[in-house]
Amino acid sequence: MSVVVCDGDGHRITWQTVLQAYANGLFPMADRRTGAFFWYRPQQRAVITWDAWRMPRSLVKRLRSRPFTVTRNRAFAAVIAACAERDETWISHDIEALYCDLHRRGHAHSVETWVDDQLVGGLYGLVIGGLFCGESMFHRQADASKACLVALVDHLRQQGFLALDIQQDSDHLRRFGATLIDGDDYAALLERALARRCAF
Repeated sequence: MSVVVCDGDGHRITWQTVLQAYANGLFPMADRRTGAFFWYRPQQRAVITWDAWRMPRSLVKRLRSRPFTVTRNRAFAAVIAACAERDETWISHDIEALYCDLHRRGHAHSVETWVDDQLVGGLYGLVIGGLFCGESMFHRQADASKACLVALVDHLRQQGFLALDIQQDSDHLRRFGATLIDGDDYAALLERALARRCAF
């Protein structure tokens, strides 16, 4: 049975609605864990393309020792719950329920890092054609979420994805080559991505 929730404007939202929204450049955000969510389409979008991708040297050195076990889709529900465990979060309970439904249907995915079978980092996002829309990440050990990002980009490139949409700019992700593009450029990227069918 599909999860059905209402957004902040009272519209009924299902997993199909979420996919349609992303295909039109929208994504949801709430103002708190228990709050309603609304849809956003910023004038500028932060993305990581493979020609701009880079890794900080310190991280390259750290990951050579293979400090983490990295998995995909092993603990999606635990990852999104951990991403929401903050004093201020945009991941409401309704958003969490929708993405868990999308995961069960093969549209949302996670990457996890482990130490001694303990979950220490993760990220999750949504696949739209040849675009991976990254939503959030968390870490409980240094570099654990960064290792997830590296593993994700390696996997996306191998699977023929065009880019990683990280939605909003941050100094942290600029170290990995994230750049801001305007709405027209994002629309062109999205159009190209929707013409692809990439398997995660």
